[in-house]
Parts: sequence; structure tokens; C-alpha cells
Amino acid sequence: MDPHSFARPQEVRVEHLGLRLRVEFAARRLHAVATFRVQRHRPDAPLVLDTRDLAIENIRVARLGSDGAADLSLAEWEPAAPWTTARWHLGTADGALGQPLEIALPDAMDVVRIVYRTSPDASGLQWLEPPQTADGVEPFLYSQSQAIHARSWIPCQDTPGVRHTFDAIVESDRPLQALMAAEGPVSLAEGRSAFRMPQPIPSYLLALAVGRLERRELGPRTAVWAEPSLVAAAAHEFADVESMLAAGEALYGPYRWGRYDLLVLPPAFPFGGMENPRLTFATPTILAGDRSLVSLVAHELAHSWSGNLVTNATWSDLWLNEGFTVYFERRIVEALYGRERAEMEAALGVQELEHVLRELPPHDQRLKLALDGRDPDDAMTPVAYEKGALFLRMLEETYGRPAFDAFLRGWFGEHAFSSVSTEAFLAYLDAHLLDSVPPRPGHARPDVDAWIFAAGLVPDAPRPQTDAFEGVAQALVRFGQGRPAAEIPAAAWVPQQWLRFLRGLPESTSLAQLTDLDRTWGLSQRENAEILAQWLEVSVRHGYHACDPVLERFLLRVGRRKFLMPLYKAMLAHGRTEDARRIYARARPGYHAIARRSLDELLAHEPD
Repeated sequence: MDPHSFARPQEVRVEHLGLRLRVEFAARRLHAVATFRVQRHRPDAPLVLDTRDLAIENIRVARLGSDGAADLSLAEWEPAAPWTTARWHLGTADGALGQPLEIALPDAMDVVRIVYRTSPDASGLQWLEPPQTADGVEPFLYSQSQAIHARSWIPCQDTPGVRHTFDAIVESDRPLQALMAAEGPVSLAEGRSAFRMPQPIPSYLLALAVGRLERRELGPRTAVWAEPSLVAAAAHEFADVESMLAAGEALYGPYRWGRYDLLVLPPAFPFGGMENPRLTFATPTILAGDRSLVSLVAHELAHSWSGNLVTNATWSDLWLNEGFTVYFERRIVEALYGRERAEMEAALGVQELEHVLRELPPHDQRLKLALDGRDPDDAMTPVAYEKGALFLRMLEETYGRPAFDAFLRGWFGEHAFSSVSTEAFLAYLDAHLLDSVPPRPGHARPDVDAWIFAAGLVPDAPRPQTDAFEGVAQALVRFGQGRPAAEIPAAAWVPQQWLRFLRGLPESTSLAQLTDLDRTWGLSQRENAEILAQWLEVSVRHGYHACDPVLERFLLRVGRRKFLMPLYKAMLAHGRTEDARRIYARARPGYHAIARRSLDELLAHEPD
């Protein structure tokens, strides 16, 4: 049983979902009809779905009968016999989990249709006014279902352990482009768009966006969607995506999802990207102009294997999604951009992990987490990502890349379209690598339990190495000794080198040095969001108030949690609590619910 779901799929399991969605911008809600085809394992058991803040209008049941073909669209299907009104009830609300919706199923009934409305405050939907978009012309809607936010806009078995296919029809009260992470859109009459997902997916990968959008082709299987003012820049930035797709296939087998498109969202999006199959959602903060931040795209693409194809069974197993994906991402980066760039990014990842490990309690430093009674969003730390990737790198170094690549190809191939636990992976690891392939000379069989179930890093964890950071280390020494910023040999530095330099500035760095650094290298005017955010954090820590206007504009414009949390934490830690609360009060309405939850807790803000 998944502790974050009320569903009982071992009794009744959803096999297919048909959706009709009416997007009502004026009311900030979806008026929807969800039709489920279910498989009944226990004849007397009800269908139990997860919900949060949904207004249920009515529920009916029917029998699919001989129409049960795999390609049947349920969105507008009508049964041969009349619908039967169902008996149902909503259970007690339970914090982040919402409420169970229990629906009685009479004999032979295997189709359930629910008419419902979402709340204007649904945590899985963000409604943006025109000024919050790039073009400032039309409103925008997008969903974010991971981890357990799908239940706030669709009643569902909201656990990664349940996968189902779906089809959908979307219409809007505004003449805007609708997109879903699925095949489509196919234009229908009356401004409606049809979508179909023939591969089974977990609910957290259900995704919807509606806005003023244009499309640019990138390659035979790839394209990008964005607002008109951004679409050309996005197409330039993502020009290598088709090559990334080919590199991924060369590493770990065929791409199983048909197309790989991207959607650039407004800056309120709380994450760098979301790996919705066939349509990755991406933050505009990676549009640096020089393709220097596209490793995020490699990451989301890699999820097409690790996460979307083979999925963690519960959120306690998140590292199976994210650790695998970070490892895979860096293999794609290495294949396209070289070993040095991949090693720089790996070294920065380890640096971030070590910083976080100094702050996290021991029970959150394990790969296999205990999340009972907690919001699964708490699992999304660098531990799952970077420690998980280091574990896989350790296996590669211990058994050799050819053997490890063959192991991963087998893992993805044999577990395609399934959800797996950490324990299942460890059993497969024993059988197909540790017990069948001898370690390379000078290496011993690893202590896997220490990696998975113990806090911190094992003493002999891999340490990425790159000569590209040697010049950065020398520049830090000379700058710390008082040499002027003009002597820093940074004209040809890539963003990863700047990040290493800024993270390495000692606490003794003076305001005069920061002023010199800013005037010489224009750090406060950087278009690269990674460099700018790191520089703003340095400025807060050292009291460099010349950056305060830039800091405030950044926090009001960008909703990416990766940037928000360190900046607000730095303000709190350095005597600027009132500034932090003042800026947050202005910025909060534009942040996503996921970001607001983290920041409300950090700033002790009372939710509205």
C-alpha cells in the first residue's frame, strides 16, 4: 500500500481514463467529466479514488460490454444500456492527502463516470493573469501533478504504483491553445482539442496547459511550444534536442513515446522541468541564449526511460526516478558536449549534495526514505538526485562501463511500463550485476545497504574530477589575496566555472571586492539565471546592497523553487527577515502552491 494514496488497486484498479475538460478562466476552475474503465479483482469491493477539494456533482456507473477494445475513447462514450446512479461518499479529509472517494460497484459494472468541478485554489493548477506571462496578452493555465497534486484536478488513484491509459477532449472559454502530455492536439469542432495516451502512465504524469502558444519544429520527432515572444529563442536554445534523443537511444534502448516536445512555461513554474511524457514542461530560466543550461533538457528527456518508462512504486523510492535520471542525463551531456562538461556538472552536484547533507536530519539522508505521515514533496532533495546518481556511478566504476550499460539496458527493457520498489531493484541488481559480473581489478563488491539505507555518503563515494576547475581554484586564491577582479581569467569561462567561483568565495570577501567583481564582470546584469541567482545569494550573505533592486525584481519575477529557497534562507540568516517577508508578501500570489508551501513554512507565513 502506498501511504500517500487512499486507493486500493489490489481490489479495483483503473485501466483507462476518458476526460472531458471545460477550462473556465473566468471562474479559475475546470468543469470536468472523468470516465474510468476499471478492472475488478474483488467482486464486492468499491472503487476508491483520491481527491482533494473537488466538488462532486454526480456519479454514474455502466457496463462496457463488447465495446472494451483497447483503442476505445471513453471521453464521449455512451453505454448501450442506461447509466445507473452510483452510491458514493467522500471520506474524512486528511491534510495533504485530501479525501477518499468511495464508489459502490454493482455486479458487472466496470465503467464509472464522475461529473465534478475543481477549486480555484487547486494545488495542481496554476491560473496566471496576462501580466504574469511573457507576452502579457492572455491568461495562462498549467498543471503540476507531481507528487500527489493530480488528485486536486482529477479524481484518480494517485499513486505512482498505478498506471493507466487515457484520452481527453479539452475546450476553453478563451480562444487559446490547449496542450496535454499525450498524442495530439487534434482539432475538433467548436474549438475543442482531442488527445490520446496509448501507453499506461501514473497519475503524476497527467499534464495540461492552455495559453497563447506557438510551435516550432526541432527535428523529425521533436518540437518546442512557447509564447510567441519566446518561441524563436526557445527553438534556438533547444536545437540539440533531436541529437539528445538519439544519444539516449544509443545508450539505453528505444524511445517508447513517439514524440518528444517541450513547452516553455511562464516563470512562475516552481521547477526547472517536469518530465510529462511526450511534452516536457520547462522553466524559461534555462533560456540563457548560449545553450549552456540545456542539461536540464537532457535530464527531462532521460526521464523518458527512468521515471516514465520504469517508475518508482512509491515516493519513498524517488531515487529510482531521480538518481537514475541524473546519471543518465550526464551520460547524454558527455556524449554531446564532452566529458569535461559532464564532470563539471557532476562536481557541482556533489558540492550541492554535501551542503544539503550538513542541514538534513539523518533519516532524510537515505536513498530509501520513510515518508509515512509526511508530504511526499519532502523527498525532493539532492539526496534522491545526486546521492542516487553517485551510487550508480560507483557501480559503473566498480564493474566497468560496458557491463553497467548492459545492466541498465536490461533493467529498462525488462521493466518497461511498470512501477518498481527499491527492494525489487536491489534483487535485480544482485541477480544481474553483483552476482554475475566480477568487479574490476582494484575494486570490491560494494556495500549496497550502506548506500541505500544509511545516512550520508560512504567514505569511498566517487569524486568527479575536472581540470576545468583548477583555474577557478587559482583565481579564488589570487582574488582572496587582494588581486583585482580584472585579473580573473574568466573571459572564456562557462557558467559551471562561474558557479564554482561564486560558491567558493570566502566569508572574508569584502564589499570593495564584491563591487570590483560586479563592475568588472557585470554579474548583476547576467541573463543566465543560474549565475544571477548564485550572485544574488553571495550578495545577500555579504551585505552587498547594491544588488537589492535586482534581488527584489528576481524574486518577484521567478517562481522556481531551486532559486527561491536559498535566497529567502540567506535573507533570514543575515538579518533581513523584514525584507524577506515584505518581498514575499508581494510575490506570494504569483508563486505556485508548491513553492508557497515551502516558503510559508520557512517564513512562518499564515496562509490566506
